[in-house]
Amino acid sequence: MTLTKRIIACLDVKAGRVVKGVQFVDIVDAGDPAELARRHAEAGTDEIVLLDITATHEGRGTLIETVRRTAAQLFIPFTVGGGIRTVEDAAAIFDAGADKVSINSAAIATPELIDEIGKRFGAQAVIVAIDARRAKSGSDPVADAEVFISGGRKPAGRKAVEWAKEAESRGAGEILLTSMDSDGTRAGFDCELTARVSDAVQIPVIASGGAGTAEHFANVLLEGKADAALAASIFHFGIANVRELKEEIAKRGVPVRLPC
Repeated sequence: MTLTKRIIACLDVKAGRVVKGVQFVDIVDAGDPAELARRHAEAGTDEIVLLDITATHEGRGTLIETVRRTAAQLFIPFTVGGGIRTVEDAAAIFDAGADKVSINSAAIATPELIDEIGKRFGAQAVIVAIDARRAKSGSDPVADAEVFISGGRKPAGRKAVEWAKEAESRGAGEILLTSMDSDGTRAGFDCELTARVSDAVQIPVIASGGAGTAEHFANVLLEGKADAALAASIFHFGIANVRELKEEIAKRGVPVRLPC
């Protein structure tokens, strides 16, 4: 049985507004999260991910009211990340309407958090987000790709592939892998890094960073072995139509759910 690949729209939120940058900098405003989420869902996106990108750096919790407003607009799976440090934080996000939570910096700081959230809410509700940059030196920059935390501001002292394996062993249901080298460039996903992580774990891997064309999606879902591909700016700014994107990648042999 061939599993359907998912196309996911990401909402990077700062101060209650959706923003987008290039390689985690040069941030520009993209709109209201609830409105954009509704628009993406109606267009045929399979899931929505909302990431409060400055919550950890600013030392605060996720914007609960923003989550609640956005969840009210959706009829597809909804994931929220950013500023989730405890099981109680996760519970508040689920109470606000999310189906899954994504943890990143907090998972590095307290790996047991993965176990705790998984045991309470189920592994399917826990996504571990990994922001990774290829190593600048060494014989294998992909295998040695480094994990960064605090919105890509700090090196975590961990290798992406090994951290993905540990996250899985602790009960993560999915890995959200963002290539910091490709983020916002629209030059294509890092298929090699994605494939390396996908080969290392049995749980689904969501590829993020670099979406620009239908070919990019097809490449990472096939060659990169990703179970899902996530994008932000190409959807927010009307560069890509979800229906047309899915039809195009279906022609390239990728099994996707086509909008009615």
